Amino acid sequence: MSSYTFGKTVSSGFEQAVDKVTEALAKEGFGVLTEIDVAATLKKKIGQDMSPYKILGACNPQLASQAIAAEPQIGALLPCNVVVRADERGATRVEFMDPQAVLTLVERPGIATLAGEVRERLTRVMDAL
Repeated sequence: MSSYTFGKTVSSGFEQAVDKVTEALAKEGFGVLTEIDVAATLKKKIGQDMSPYKILGACNPQLASQAIAAEPQIGALLPCNVVVRADERGATRVEFMDPQAVLTLVERPGIATLAGEVRERLTRVMDAL
């Protein structure tokens, strides 16, 4: 846990957790735009082995559109990243970027309200796992 993420350890295996997160995100209106397999990339690029680690770039089109309309540069903070990883004990962790923490960088009316809605939806995703 950090000041910019929230999450939990889940009982499912790594790949099953990726599938469950993707399904739960869809129920809250998020699509996964990107899926970065960090472990595979590091293995390929620098020969480093690491535990399973994926970053899912989740986006809710309606909320993203509202945010970009209010603050065009906000795209640099999108999409909402969700990390699925195996921790040091081999347990599967799912961690969500906290939009309220990240979007405090943007001082524009309405952004805090949007960030709150995104966080509520992502919290429901976490609770569904």
